[in-house]
Amino acid sequence: MELRQLSYFVAVAEELHFGRAAMGVPPRERSRAWGRLHIVQSAVSQQIQRLEREPGAELFDRSPRRVRLTGAGERLLPEARAVLAAAEKARAAVAAPTGLRLGTSTGLGAHLDRVLAAFAERTPEVRVDLVSLPAGERLARVAAGRLDAAFVRSVEPPAGVRVVPLWSDPLVAALPATHPLARQHEIDLADLAGLPLALTARRNNPALVDLVLGACHQAGFEPVPGRAGDTLHDTLATIGARPLWTVVFASHARVLATPRVAYVPFRAPGLALATGLAVPAEGPSPRLENLLLACGDHES
Repeated sequence: MELRQLSYFVAVAEELHFGRAAMGVPPRERSRAWGRLHIVQSAVSQQIQRLEREPGAELFDRSPRRVRLTGAGERLLPEARAVLAAAEKARAAVAAPTGLRLGTSTGLGAHLDRVLAAFAERTPEVRVDLVSLPAGERLARVAAGRLDAAFVRSVEPPAGVRVVPLWSDPLVAALPATHPLARQHEIDLADLAGLPLALTARRNNPALVDLVLGACHQAGFEPVPGRAGDTLHDTLATIGARPLWTVVFASHARVLATPRVAYVPFRAPGLALATGLAVPAEGPSPRLENLLLACGDHES
């Protein structure tokens, strides 16, 4: 009794038609077995006959108009499905593990390094593929199953996606190292009112831009617009040479050290955005459960 014969038997049993099981049927008529075999009908018939010879019992009642399972066929069907499921589970157990597709963005900094280290400690056999994309596209790919999970900040998830809260990310001011404010341990947001603000366009990061501009208004000033670079690194290079300021996440500032730019925390209450992990809404897989545990390991 071969696995191939059992798979043919299950396909015919579900279709109750040798031709449809072998070649498939139009989409409007297809069942669960459609497209499974795609071989000639005679090959299916031959394998079923060989399967019947082994126990010496007919599995199908073949008539010119219809095909029906015999009593022996009805008894074999659940057992055949169980054998095929066990074989698939065995194949999966020895197959090379697939990677974890994880959406990221700039600004995670030390958080990302520590989470990846904790995840590797828990599941060293799972490769992590990092994909850097805008927040909207990260969420869309999680919803479509093209990413397993994605780090996001202060966003509304689409249908089929939920966001698991992880940590709060404080922001710090980035300003020229030669500026008098750079020598202070903490500053108030209002202290920066006289400096132009080099902030990314709102379409790139609406949550961040709305937070900073709203906080400036609450502090009693309208920030002077300054020219931001195409990337954060370009903006920081400009700040190192001109009197400008911007904001970066404190965790990212730790990996952006440069002698020409100073990173100064804000006095409480400071600016911060919540970071979460966007995952499929139906429940995490074992790999995602380990990733969430790794995020908890990182925080502790």
